[in-house]
Amino acid sequence: MQPHQGRSRAVALPLAAVLALTGLAGCESPVPFYRPGEGTPDGPVVGLGGPAPYLPAHPGGTAPRASEAAPPGGVPVAPAGGRVYAATGPGMLAPTARGLPPRLYVPNGPYIDVLDPAGLRLVGRFHTGATAAGVAPSWDLRRLWATDRVNGLLVPLGPRSGRRGRAVGVTAPTRLYFSPDGRDALVLARRPDRIDLRDPRTMAPRASAPLPCAAGHADFTPDGASLVATCTAAGLLARVDLAGRAVTGTVRLPDGARPGDLRLSPDGSAFYVADARRGGVWLVDARRFALVGFVRTGHGARGLAISRDAHRLFVVGGGAVTTVEFGSRRVTARWPLPGGGSPAPGGVSSDGTALWLADPAGLVYAVSTRTGRVVQSVRVGGRPAGLCVHPQPGRYSLGGTGLYR
Repeated sequence: MQPHQGRSRAVALPLAAVLALTGLAGCESPVPFYRPGEGTPDGPVVGLGGPAPYLPAHPGGTAPRASEAAPPGGVPVAPAGGRVYAATGPGMLAPTARGLPPRLYVPNGPYIDVLDPAGLRLVGRFHTGATAAGVAPSWDLRRLWATDRVNGLLVPLGPRSGRRGRAVGVTAPTRLYFSPDGRDALVLARRPDRIDLRDPRTMAPRASAPLPCAAGHADFTPDGASLVATCTAAGLLARVDLAGRAVTGTVRLPDGARPGDLRLSPDGSAFYVADARRGGVWLVDARRFALVGFVRTGHGARGLAISRDAHRLFVVGGGAVTTVEFGSRRVTARWPLPGGGSPAPGGVSSDGTALWLADPAGLVYAVSTRTGRVVQSVRVGGRPAGLCVHPQPGRYSLGGTGLYR
């Protein structure tokens, strides 16, 4: 990718000199993961003091349960000790993410602007030829996929090669996910409301599963067997069995609710569901799939992110970032944002010190995950539609708005 020189902070970037990258990237197959001790020449990176991310813990040396077994050619779905985010701590990068320089990928009109977070320089740009609404890493972390909702396209991008591949047509996509076993790409789509199952490397269609409503966000049950999606307009959550391709449950929220982004709690007991209209997060029991509570965080709760130590949930919206402690399920801090905007969260830095945000007003910035103060900012111009921090810790990516396990 061609370098670009520019001012690093709070100034408009001179984009005209950036080379638009339009080459064709070949399809890359997923890379198998290995448990410790299997003799792979490129074993996993584990943060100091952190649990080994590829081997579930079993007290007394008991054998793993069927739900924890590794799928053929894949990795165990259940993390170490049953903790959902045990493999996403500081510095716990997967082998395929090694050597990748930290970058911020910002969908901005027909381009994906690429920023170096160290100095906030624009170091490259992908010309997607489309209006990208989001960027998600592939399951194996080897490539990125940009979703163009307007033109119905999925566009592959090579973070190592700096090239874009051939766009794949999809009818009315809203967001891209990947099954926890890596076998399927899952495209939330509309007209009709459905989940398209596709090949995770080529995006060739395989099958579709109908949905009872138009879904916009999703996460997965602790065993990885089902996808849970939110339908904002319908005020509904739907659970879909991935193997059976059928809806196995729904949760209707109280009248007036507008569910959006959601995250599974670190212990796997509940889904936290953002609701901009009600001003907080709903708690839905992950096992019984039933509404169990509500935590008020403030009007406009929009996006969610989880701290690197998996102790706190960051709720973005209404001109602030509100932190919710998972252990107590209580608000512990509320930090105002510049200009009172409602940016989209792009993810937490690999070391866990900063939460990156993209404001549609043309601003990309990071706030300290300790104090909430703005520590870096740059004006990129245009109307950024989101932000993807890549790479991030985790064994694999589930897509969406920064889901990793």
